[in-house]
Amino acid sequence: MKETIRQLTEAFGPSGYETEVTSLIKTMITDFVDEIKTDVLGNLIAIKKGASNGHKIMFAAHTDEIGVVVTHIDKEGFLRFATVGGVGISTLVGNRVRFPNGIIGVIYHEKADWKDLKIDKLYIDIGAESKEEAMEQVKIGEFGIFHREFCDLGNRLIAKSMDDRVGCAVLVEAIKKIKEPRNALYFVFTTQEEVGLRGARTAAYDLEPDLGIAVDVTITGDMPEARRMEVSLGKGAAIKVKDSSLIVHPKVKQILMDLAEKNKIPYQMEVLEFGGTDAGAIHLTRSGVPSGAISIPTRYVHSPSEMIDIRDVEASVDLVVALANKELNELN
Repeated sequence: MKETIRQLTEAFGPSGYETEVTSLIKTMITDFVDEIKTDVLGNLIAIKKGASNGHKIMFAAHTDEIGVVVTHIDKEGFLRFATVGGVGISTLVGNRVRFPNGIIGVIYHEKADWKDLKIDKLYIDIGAESKEEAMEQVKIGEFGIFHREFCDLGNRLIAKSMDDRVGCAVLVEAIKKIKEPRNALYFVFTTQEEVGLRGARTAAYDLEPDLGIAVDVTITGDMPEARRMEVSLGKGAAIKVKDSSLIVHPKVKQILMDLAEKNKIPYQMEVLEFGGTDAGAIHLTRSGVPSGAISIPTRYVHSPSEMIDIRDVEASVDLVVALANKELNELN
């Protein structure tokens, strides 16, 4: 499981350029599903057919990560850039970025007031000595990701792009564990979540699921002077109640809680005051889809060093497997 997370988090996949990630996932799951395909927006859709009288469940985990895009190269060879997705400016200074061809750069700032640090005061230094040298290595419009290695601290793991490669890892592991599901399962590894839940929206429209479940990260309230929130590392899968994009369908929330209780899966309740997941797009598709989310508690979300607890990941896998094998009469 840890090796799966390592491989996925170290892959290159900013929003709109997720092919390396989806190709890697495809190699991991092809032997464990009945059908696999890729749609127009690049969503990877893996299908386990299940019983003919079961419900159609769509599980969604997004493959894209936050990053940067080059907007200008000055005469000294320094790159100006815009952010892709919700990048916190305060996390950038001194961090490294990696471009598709392997070129590494460091982000730094002009002389600026730290209290008023803005994106137009930052630049990327790739070691070039002129505009011409820089342009031989990186082009205008090139996307980059944060460059950080995976770190194993025992129960705790640190990497860039845990959001949401750890959700992808949960689905990969669940796919391997589910043998003869009672429901038709559609595991969708979605694209462009970080810039507007785009892949999930089109995939849900095409699949018309009876139930939608996003598997994604959520913030925690267990750090010094953190926002008060009853989610902590190591206390189990987080069952979402609401976020900015979704109020979880009451029946879906209850189903997940009952499954966790019945199967002795450690869980906690998540009330997220801001942010959203693919479930926000899924539940508004066509005439509406009952939807919810299984969240992996994560510290330092949308930074280059996101931290998770492997026990929460394992609990999330168990909850996905339990849901896949449940008769969903409550939804009728």
